[in-house]
Amino acid sequence: MSNETLWAPWRLEYVQGHDKGVPPEPVEPARWRDGANHSCFLCRAAAAEAGHNRTLGVVARTHLSVVVTNRFPYSNGHLLVAPLDHRATLADLSPEQLLDLQTCIVTWCGVMQESMQAHGFNVGLNLGAVAGAGLPGHLHWHIVPRWPGDVNFMPTVAGARVLPQSLDSLWQQLVAAGAALPHRPASE
Repeated sequence: MSNETLWAPWRLEYVQGHDKGVPPEPVEPARWRDGANHSCFLCRAAAAEAGHNRTLGVVARTHLSVVVTNRFPYSNGHLLVAPLDHRATLADLSPEQLLDLQTCIVTWCGVMQESMQAHGFNVGLNLGAVAGAGLPGHLHWHIVPRWPGDVNFMPTVAGARVLPQSLDSLWQQLVAAGAALPHRPASE
């Protein structure tokens, strides 16, 4: 059996505990949303101008939600769907926000099914730090695309994840696929 090297250099800061969710190029929004936490990467993505979407991994925004690529993905295509507002619990969301978030999840599962040929998805929400929320103050759903024969056994048996695509290439692919939607999600 030959040994192969799997490179995932963007994970080093996360593994060492140095990453605080701030993108490599500092982005300071011209105007933060009311109630935003300035150290929250989702609040930063929600408030930043469209010219910073690529740096922040924002693939879409609606009037109530933001969809971003996960900088430390479990698998290729791992997205986060979050309310624009910094909200910690489901009870903090209005019915309109809940509907918009769920609509974004449906939309982006469809985008990845078409553009990435995903065959299934793990969709999840961790509520609170004890439930595994890495950012307990800002709700966000994970959308993790899956394929037959994918290598998600690697974290269990080898402590490694295999991602066949760079985050920037994924961002480009998803933004292009989202732009082709009949009711295009706003990425501006």
